[in-house]
Amino acid sequence: MTLTPEVVLHAYASGVFPMSEGRNDPDIFWVDPRERGILPLNGFHISRSLAKQMKKGGYTPAINQNFSGVILACADREDTWINADIEAVFTELHARGFAHSFEIWQDGALIGGTYGITLGSAFFGESMFSRATGGSKLALAHLVDHLSCAGFTLFDTQFLTPHLASLGGLEISRSSYRTQLAEALTLHADLFSVSLEQDPYCVLQRVTQTS
Repeated sequence: MTLTPEVVLHAYASGVFPMSEGRNDPDIFWVDPRERGILPLNGFHISRSLAKQMKKGGYTPAINQNFSGVILACADREDTWINADIEAVFTELHARGFAHSFEIWQDGALIGGTYGITLGSAFFGESMFSRATGGSKLALAHLVDHLSCAGFTLFDTQFLTPHLASLGGLEISRSSYRTQLAEALTLHADLFSVSLEQDPYCVLQRVTQTS
C-alpha cells in the first residue's frame, strides 16, 4: 500500500498507525496495539523538577515554527521508526494542516519538541525529542494545556513508555481506545482557536487544577 496523506488519515481514524523498522528501511508496517497509550488531558503530572524549570522560564513555546526540524530531530537517533516515506507523508500532512509540531526554544535554539496529527478532537502524538534537560517534558506540558484549552478530548501516545508514565500516561485496552476515538472523531476542536500560552505560571496553574 502506497503511503499517502489520505491513507494515513484513514488509518488513524481507524485506530492504526504506520511504522518502519529503521531510518533506512523502506518498508512500512501497520500497528494496532492491544494496549494503547494515552495521556489524559486532566491527568498530566508535573514533577517538582519540571515545575521548578517552568517557573525559572527562559524558554519560548511555539507551534509549527519549524515542523521539519522537529521531525528530523525525532528521527535523529539510533533506534527510530521514522523512515524517509513517513517523514515525507507527515511533511505533506503538515502542509495540508493536519500535522503540527509543538516546540520549545531557548536562546534561538530548538531544545525540545513533539509532533502529531489532529482529527476531530483527537491529537495523535507521534514522537518527541530533547536536546536539553526537560525539553520534551516542557513541550508536553504546554501541549497538554493547549489541547485542553482548544477543546481536544483525546491525546493518543500510541504506546506507554516509562517517560510518559511518569507524566501521567496510561495504558487502556484496544476496545476502550476505539470507544474514546470514535467519540473524539464526532467532535470538532481547532488547534488555533486559542493562542498558545506563553506564561509558564498560567500553564502550571491550569494543569495543576485539572490533574
